[in-house]
Amino acid sequence: MEKEFILKTDKDTKKAGQKIGSLISSKICIFLSGDLGSGKTTFTQGLAKGLGISEEYYITSPTYSIINEYPGALTLYHIDLYRIADVLDLDSTGIGEIMDQENAVIAVEWPELLIKDSYSCDLKINFSLYENFSRKISILASGRMGSNLLEKLLL
Repeated sequence: MEKEFILKTDKDTKKAGQKIGSLISSKICIFLSGDLGSGKTTFTQGLAKGLGISEEYYITSPTYSIINEYPGALTLYHIDLYRIADVLDLDSTGIGEIMDQENAVIAVEWPELLIKDSYSCDLKINFSLYENFSRKISILASGRMGSNLLEKLLL
């Protein structure tokens, strides 16, 4: 199942993330793909808000730290693999242990290496720049969890 949405502003992108976050009640993995500046971190900021992550935490791109962890009823792991060169480097990041967490929402930017290493996810969201500085997001669901969430989603 796949849906596409046009998001005209950063505020719309955050709202989309917030809506999805508000629908999540158990472990889920979300792969976020798209060019630099296409809205992946902005979306994750909204996702955190929808999950009820305390606003004391400022959600930033983990480009240099690789993994940012935000505690809540479900812990949000925001992962950015942009700087990871190959699949062998994944082992040193601790991603395997995070993917095994039970009460976690795992949002992965630049997930191509995980896909190569046969990791799966419930939602794949592709961000692309669209006309007049807006964004188009395509959401592809897999599995029961992802499909159920996408059915409920009306941005």
